[in-house]
Amino acid sequence: MTLFGYDQGVFGTLGTAETISFLTGYWMADRGVLGGVIVTPDFLDTLKLNGPENTSLVGTVTALYDVGCFFGAVAAFSLGERLGRKKSILVGTTVMSIGAILQIAAYSTGQMIAGRIIAGLGNGLNTATAPVWQAETSQAHWRGKLVVIEMILNIAGFSLSNWITYGFSYASGPITWRFPLAFQFFFIIILFATVPWLPESPRWLIAHGGIDEAEQIIADLESTTIDDPWVITESKEIQWTVQFEREHGVSWWDLLRGRTGDAKTSTVRRLFLGGGTQAMQQLAGINVTSYYLPTVLIESVGLDEKLARLLAACNSVSYLLFSLIAIPNVERWGRRKLMMYGAAGQCFCYLIITVLLRYNEKAGYSASKEVASASIAFFFLYYVFFGIGWQGVPWLYPTEINSLSMRTKGAALGTASNWAFNFMVVEITPIGIQSLQWKFYIIWTIFNASFVPIVYLFYPETADRKLEDIDRLFRENQSILIFRDKDAISSKRPAAYIEHEQREVRRNSSVVSANPEAVRRRLAKMNLANEELDAEKGEDGGYEHNEKI
Repeated sequence: MTLFGYDQGVFGTLGTAETISFLTGYWMADRGVLGGVIVTPDFLDTLKLNGPENTSLVGTVTALYDVGCFFGAVAAFSLGERLGRKKSILVGTTVMSIGAILQIAAYSTGQMIAGRIIAGLGNGLNTATAPVWQAETSQAHWRGKLVVIEMILNIAGFSLSNWITYGFSYASGPITWRFPLAFQFFFIIILFATVPWLPESPRWLIAHGGIDEAEQIIADLESTTIDDPWVITESKEIQWTVQFEREHGVSWWDLLRGRTGDAKTSTVRRLFLGGGTQAMQQLAGINVTSYYLPTVLIESVGLDEKLARLLAACNSVSYLLFSLIAIPNVERWGRRKLMMYGAAGQCFCYLIITVLLRYNEKAGYSASKEVASASIAFFFLYYVFFGIGWQGVPWLYPTEINSLSMRTKGAALGTASNWAFNFMVVEITPIGIQSLQWKFYIIWTIFNASFVPIVYLFYPETADRKLEDIDRLFRENQSILIFRDKDAISSKRPAAYIEHEQREVRRNSSVVSANPEAVRRRLAKMNLANEELDAEKGEDGGYEHNEKI
């Protein structure tokens, strides 16, 4: 671990996040590329997918990528925990490379389907592993911001793919779709070049007996030394959590048989909460527009192909820019508020789109062109709300809400849920637009409206908390309805958790009294955290005055 020295902890964390961002940028690039590719004449001619009779087959070719991703995420249940975070990413990237080559060289529908399924297997493994790796190597106050930054680079990949397919739409022949698919190797090469140099998750190492290496990584990520009392406290707390879960955890076999043990770890509840965010992200209707925005603009709004491609590319830039709003607010507002505000805004956008398209499709309506044009603004606005609220949080939440022993499994289950619902949405969208027309958008209006009360009633806040704080919440709070518990819904770390950490650091400070500078530095940092909490007293939970060190 000499790459990240004692003064480069933040660099190590950011390096991990940025590399994972290239990974998710590849995933978004697939969505952007395929959205442009499936309306490319040479692609449709080569694979014999022309004509309205092949509408469902086009949807299937597109959606089978998500089937591969689903099974790749399922494979992460066991494979990811055995291999560790780094090796899992490298294996997944290798499998993605094979699938990408098959797609680039495809001359038949069968070969394209095989390539998409194989690429999906690798990406499913990666998308189940990457958020866990990032969450376990991030400081609590950086964890949310890093995931948002990751998702913004993700959107940058999506935007780039839209502009590439738009640019190549002016060319002719196979290059119009083979080059955009081949460009995805840019992300794969970066992953192979950077992942081997990044730190393994210290929590995974402790769970598998690598305590010394884990403590060195924790110290590196904090830009301190292994005799810092905070590093000792953090290591002991993770070790205690590992032991507690071994004594009280629930195996997959017991879960499948309906046995939840003594329920002290709230395993089933946490799995449902994490998987629920991923399911809701897809049921929000994002892939109606991510995969099919050119198709939507052509068939629902009535634009020509070139203008539809251009607007899809412009929309991706708007999506990218407005997503920046989430960086300072993911910790300030918290996960709950971002999800509720985002869902309310998305509901409003789909409601207006539904109404406008209803009049656009109404026979004899004199202003059909005007209302169709107006609907485009609300497709753009939908991306604003989604980028702020639902782009990053569903990938972050399962890695925070699940316990250490279930984190890989919980993230894998959440990712599998995402890809399963992704497949459903992508499969039904072409048929839904063709057969239901404007009524198709009512579905997404209703789903988004339902997410606001669901999050409010059932979802605890995870912002500004150590992962071990969240374990404590579920040990102490067994109620499914959490909206009345101030500690559970506060966007600031509860005072009780801070006081507990202070006591443990003071206790461990006596062990490292030979390094008074490390003790002084850590206590000064914790005093600052106390002062910040006191300054916000009454804003988010009405905390009592904290004990000063």
